[in-house]
Amino acid sequence: MCFGNDFLWGAASAAYQIEGAYNEDGKGPSIWDVLSVGHVAHGDNGDIACDHYHRFREDVALMKKIGLKAYRFSVSWPRIIPEEGTVNEKGLDFYRSLVQELLDAGIVPLCTLYHWDLPLWAHEKGGWYADSISDDFAEYVKVVIDALSDKVSYWMTFNEGTSFIGEGYLHGTHPPYETAPAGSEEEFDKVICLSRNLMLSHGKAAAIIRERAVLPPKLGIATDSTLFMPDSENEEDIRAAKSKTFAQDINHYLLNWWLDPIMYGDSGDDDHRIHPRMRAALSDEDIAIIHQPLDFIGWNCYLANNYNEGPDGRMPVYWPGIPRTNMGWPVTPDALYWGVRFIYERYNIPVMISENGIAIVDFVMDDGCVHDPQRIQFMKWYLRGLKRAVSEGFPVAGYMAWSIMDNFEWAQGYERRFGLIYVDFLTQQRILKDSALWYSEVIKSNGENL
Repeated sequence: MCFGNDFLWGAASAAYQIEGAYNEDGKGPSIWDVLSVGHVAHGDNGDIACDHYHRFREDVALMKKIGLKAYRFSVSWPRIIPEEGTVNEKGLDFYRSLVQELLDAGIVPLCTLYHWDLPLWAHEKGGWYADSISDDFAEYVKVVIDALSDKVSYWMTFNEGTSFIGEGYLHGTHPPYETAPAGSEEEFDKVICLSRNLMLSHGKAAAIIRERAVLPPKLGIATDSTLFMPDSENEEDIRAAKSKTFAQDINHYLLNWWLDPIMYGDSGDDDHRIHPRMRAALSDEDIAIIHQPLDFIGWNCYLANNYNEGPDGRMPVYWPGIPRTNMGWPVTPDALYWGVRFIYERYNIPVMISENGIAIVDFVMDDGCVHDPQRIQFMKWYLRGLKRAVSEGFPVAGYMAWSIMDNFEWAQGYERRFGLIYVDFLTQQRILKDSALWYSEVIKSNGENL
């Protein structure tokens, strides 16, 4: 058997993208609630989203019907701490009920502590620029750990620091909609400051989880990054691809930008050294806080980055006609294999595929079903690469499909559908897509039918 019996076949979501109930039961505003008005496609917002806050029991029943072994969700910081120094027990009660519903359905809960919905009060204090943000985050983490860790073992501190720093502070597509010229000193200064505060927040949260968790914690962080696959499987090409994947640049898109300080600290090893400019911004005390052991590395993967840069320096240019998703992203089936291999060879701990999926144009057909063969083929291709990695001995803890259901896809609003479950956002009707039924069979066979 290739995948172990304890392999976590699951799916993922994020609080702001599915919960709705944006101002109910004591929840405070997030930057997405307040600052995104006028910035999202079609004027969409997350006020209602999938109404998961009220429909979570129905949604967990569908997860059970699919046969999920695990479900990765995030906690909304402003639902728990609506104002600085105030704890919202009704918000905690929602997550307690969700976790219990999952456990009753035989589904392992995986909790992400931050998935982009920064409380407005924290933003007004300076947000991720503020030296105080790591202490504010730590206080929030204490509350969540004390409330949920008697039933939750798997924890991820952050989701994609790369993305919320890049899109929010450099490229101007997410709140707070700031920009900086690419390659400028302004950009480098921002990346250094924001990275330091995020890493300190992660380190303080990790220490709190280890200290306060009731159940023995399994601790990780959900990352995304550039990945370069080798042009062939000869050693020279593999070394070249790995070198580009783990380059030594001031670049928040690099996995080693984040994970080398977390995993190795100030090791002095040239292969894992912190970039000199980043190291100059970190005190020895900072390094000690950041350098916390992890149990697994969560990796969100949608594509590989083997491309020649386009005129704006960011657009991938592949061969004409390459298959692309509805996000415009190229389909690169071997990405999970090479990503898992490179990450494990560098960090030597298990990898969790914390997100992987595809947006396509989904709609309900005359027969009342949602047929999505492209999603099935995409998952089949990528999972075969994951299966190869596992068969070669690289430890993989699980696979979380993105996403459990169609949801609010950030700047794209409701136009981009990633879900295994179709959501009619006018009626909140849920329909299992063909891909959900196919994935159910994958889970039943433990991947043997791929």
